[in-house]
Amino acid sequence: MAELRAGVLGHPIAHSRSPALHAAAYGALGLDIDYRAHDVTPEQLAGFVAGMGDTGASGHDWLGLSVTMPLKEPMVALMDGVSPRVERLGVLNTVVRGADGTLTGHNTDVDGIVRALAAAGLDRAAAGGRMAILGGGGTAAAAIAAAGQLGLAGVDLFVRDPGRAAGQAALAQDWGLDAAVRLLAEFPTSAPGYRAVVATLPPRAADPTAAALAAAGPSTTPGLPPLLDAAYDPWPSALASAWSAHGGQVVSGLEMLLYQAVEQVRLFTARVRTGTAEPDWPAVTGVMAAAIGLPPRRSAPTPRS
Repeated sequence: MAELRAGVLGHPIAHSRSPALHAAAYGALGLDIDYRAHDVTPEQLAGFVAGMGDTGASGHDWLGLSVTMPLKEPMVALMDGVSPRVERLGVLNTVVRGADGTLTGHNTDVDGIVRALAAAGLDRAAAGGRMAILGGGGTAAAAIAAAGQLGLAGVDLFVRDPGRAAGQAALAQDWGLDAAVRLLAEFPTSAPGYRAVVATLPPRAADPTAAALAAAGPSTTPGLPPLLDAAYDPWPSALASAWSAHGGQVVSGLEMLLYQAVEQVRLFTARVRTGTAEPDWPAVTGVMAAAIGLPPRRSAPTPRS
């Protein structure tokens, strides 16, 4: 029988927590799947994908790939097919390899954002309101889709260069959301007006924003909404610390990483779980959370169908 494989691709990749997450999940599921990190540049990507090869020739049966920066966009062109979500977003973070070798692109970052915001206290039953998104890259695109899935009315994209966020504003409008592009420097005084905030900036890039927020008196920032800071190394980030100091609820990117990985595991293992009972996903989620040092899950969500 061919060895089952999966892995995470990116550059750099040594910091990735995905191997720990996936190893814990496959152990809980009783599956022997070799999941490793692979440092791959955009220039090397096509060669790596081609090298996954035919199961019979290689002796390895690749189930799928987790995809991180800077490969989320270039990987799309190498797919045999993509999910409707990826077709709209133009970025993926998950590749599922079928038994026939076909590759399908998915984006589970959206699931990770939705569930992480719920962990931060966002009321998913409510509708309307706006999401503030700090940054304009691939994770910002996933945040836009999450805003649509959560039933929000609009998004404000806070960036340093408004001209570079036009594509994301158009994406939000395509999702049926009202969209505005604003300067990042305006965010600290605007923060209380949102239902949720997602910071997609690289580690430490939000430090000046955090300093401006920290300098404001607590009376000027009442009722801060839930914040997901996608950066998680170092943690707490300066932004997370300033937010907490003003009474806001914060979750780190590790929560997002956890929940997007749960959905990846479900997708990767679907064809090798055929004929078996559906796993206890809340229990699997709890094992995965423990593997990266997150507190026990009180009630882990079941992956969407």
